[in-house]
Amino acid sequence: MNLYDIPLKRIDGQAATLGDFSGKVLLVVNVASKCGLTKQYEGLEQLYRAKQAAGLEIIGLPANDFAGQEPGTDDEIASFCSTNFDVSFPLFSKISVVGDAKHPLYQALTSAQPDATGEGPMREKLKQYGMTPNPVPEVLWNFEKFLVGRDGKVVGRFAPDVTADDAALLAAVDRQLAKSA
Repeated sequence: MNLYDIPLKRIDGQAATLGDFSGKVLLVVNVASKCGLTKQYEGLEQLYRAKQAAGLEIIGLPANDFAGQEPGTDDEIASFCSTNFDVSFPLFSKISVVGDAKHPLYQALTSAQPDATGEGPMREKLKQYGMTPNPVPEVLWNFEKFLVGRDGKVVGRFAPDVTADDAALLAAVDRQLAKSA
């Protein structure tokens, strides 16, 4: 199935697909409000504001799959993101990104790009906290990032602790933005 055809729901309840962003470069991120990485919203918003005019869309998909770190309702999540981080990039309704309830979008993303750039430090941190990290190709934790080219193909994946200002992530985004639709 084409990524653009997979049904989603915006955080306000409206039906949507990634096809609504056809021709754009997408950074798809599973987000959470009560995570040690939650401050990444700030960097994602800065990246979005810097590169949206060039064709970048950041797609925020809340997920409560990791230590219950996104317990809120869609309304609570939207309010949290707006109030605390002035998020203006598109947010979608909470989904599952791992396990038996994994959303079809994440089935497609992880199949297309099983390995993450920057993989390593986060996996070891989880082990130090007594957690068993998900095996590859599953999403490791909140704030894992998938890069989708203007043609709708997954072209990159970045570990949760790779931030929005990371040189490798920025270079990958810029390469995709330089390509025509």
